[in-house]
Amino acid sequence: MLKIVSQNKNLDIMGMFKQTGAILEGHFKLTSGYHSQYYLQCARLLKHPDLTKKLAEETSNMLSELIDTGDVDLIVSPAIGGIFYGYMIAYSMGTEMIFTERKSDQMELRRGFDIKKGQKIVVAEDVVTTGGSVKEVIDICHKKEAEVMAVVSIVDRSQEADFGLPYRSLISLNIEKFSPQDCPLCKAGVKMDIPGSRK
Repeated sequence: MLKIVSQNKNLDIMGMFKQTGAILEGHFKLTSGYHSQYYLQCARLLKHPDLTKKLAEETSNMLSELIDTGDVDLIVSPAIGGIFYGYMIAYSMGTEMIFTERKSDQMELRRGFDIKKGQKIVVAEDVVTTGGSVKEVIDICHKKEAEVMAVVSIVDRSQEADFGLPYRSLISLNIEKFSPQDCPLCKAGVKMDIPGSRK
């Protein structure tokens, strides 16, 4: 089951997903470990700079209703999914962007990236499912004594993510997900795909 809960009034996000083939149907193992009949492959959408620019500009507008965007020093995104989105948000806001990545099981800063004490930060992710990667980024920022002002994403499919911060998405979807032991697709013998960056 896939249901649109809410969608940005200025952009047809679901139309963009369909247009670019970024919504897939089958049997997928998500980064969170859950299984799903649907998978959002945002990379297929974000490979289009013109569409990504529209998403970023609308996100900047959305952020301006939550915080003073003129105070933002840095956009931080978890790799890999959030990189293009976060970069274009930073471009539209005239600020810098860095990303965290996994060397093993934990998110960390690499490539000479750093976060300075007191910096005001927005965390940008492509899809929030459980919110785990975003929470890891927030933890890194807090350990660096930076201030996370807000979290944004293209898609919220969590219906329950709570970061203890202002959070907005361009589209919110209710996509049924299953624990591996209760997955009807597994029980039906449907071949599983693992399309994310961690296999």
